[in-house]
Amino acid sequence: MDTLWVIVNVIVMLALIGLLLWMQKKHVSFTKRVFTGLGLGIVFGVILQLIFGVDSNVIAKSTDWFNLAGYGYVGLLQMVVIPLIMVSIISAIMNLKGRQNLGKMSGSIIGVLLITVAIAAAVSIATSLSFDLKAIDIKAGDREMQQGQKLEQKLGDVQDKTIPQQILEFVPTNPFADMTGARRSSTLAVVIFSAFIGVAVLGIDRKKPEQAATFRKMVEAVYAVVLRIVTLVLRLTPYGILALITKTVATTNVDEILKLIKFVGASYVALIVMFIIHLIIVALFGFNPVQYLRKVLPTLTFAFTSRSSAATIPLNVETQTKKLGVSEGIANLSATFGATIGQNGCAGIYPAMLACMIAPTVGIDPLSWSFIVKLILIVVISSFGVAGVGGGATFASLIVLSTMNLPVALAGLLISVEPLIDMGRTALNVNDSMVAGLVSSKILKENDHDVFKNDIELDNAVQV
Repeated sequence: MDTLWVIVNVIVMLALIGLLLWMQKKHVSFTKRVFTGLGLGIVFGVILQLIFGVDSNVIAKSTDWFNLAGYGYVGLLQMVVIPLIMVSIISAIMNLKGRQNLGKMSGSIIGVLLITVAIAAAVSIATSLSFDLKAIDIKAGDREMQQGQKLEQKLGDVQDKTIPQQILEFVPTNPFADMTGARRSSTLAVVIFSAFIGVAVLGIDRKKPEQAATFRKMVEAVYAVVLRIVTLVLRLTPYGILALITKTVATTNVDEILKLIKFVGASYVALIVMFIIHLIIVALFGFNPVQYLRKVLPTLTFAFTSRSSAATIPLNVETQTKKLGVSEGIANLSATFGATIGQNGCAGIYPAMLACMIAPTVGIDPLSWSFIVKLILIVVISSFGVAGVGGGATFASLIVLSTMNLPVALAGLLISVEPLIDMGRTALNVNDSMVAGLVSSKILKENDHDVFKNDIELDNAVQV
């Protein structure tokens, strides 16, 4: 009987995908199709959970089939991330007028990311204290205890490395291995390697212009092919979101969330407050925050459902260049840096909140200024190199908690609500990278304000 229900569920999913395909053929806007996929997924997920129960075998097998569309789409995006980063950054740098511009671009983007992650940590601390969150108030079950033990085991990988040693991990000693994502800092290492290639081309321009011209043509050809691949993959966004959100809703244990509703509520209050601060920053630099929000919502929706800043890079870049008027060089750098540096959600809000919750268990007053200032500084420093994939927030928390001499095992108490909170964190991470790109483009006077003001749809880039 279970097999029959699984077949029925798969047929329903195929029918919903067919509806989205029909909407595409009728030239319904990309944004509307994305939110239709999101809405259908939520409704379908709720129905599945109400009928079968969150732990049922039917849902497990059904979502396994749904993963073909959901995680298959995420996998395709991850497939194009490294090629896109490489050719985009090489192309952007070799088309610069001078190396000084590269330093300004990188400095501005990283500066915005670090300033906002410091603000995010401060917001998180204020929220934690306002909600009076304490780790000692959370009851630990077997699953939480096991997670705590796993975190203590992982601690050895982090605790044994000094900050200079962690920074050395960014150096691409084997760029070909980094292209496979072999290390947690692989994405940033690829960025550095690509930057060296771009700068080298600028140097060859003066000494061997013919060779430089040949290389430029090769990169431009590869760039065109990679962008076409990105376009083909982005067309699948509504279908990927439909499958991803269906699984998330169907497999979310409401009872577990209710047990930690105070922490979930505090987390989302902090995320929303920080998101509002992002909009204020956008407004301060002369952009309409409402218009900005409307343009970036599809990208944030995918980030929310996929829980992967790295996988969102192609859509992030496309949104910045096609809808926000950010230059290609700045868009690629901000999207890439934002996936590994200064993540407001995973590296800012989450570790700071955990530290405030755990501090009282070891006799530390989280209200003391020495604790608060030290925590914010450590959060900013540790935000370098946090992987933009699932588990990045846990790694960031390990660094912060261990540096603050706080027990890491207590972080395992929150495992049951980790996926729910991670969705919001990822959306904030991606939004921060887009804000960094938009602000930097304004500072460096490389923003096309006409594109920002135009109500052009991303369909121009991804429509059939």
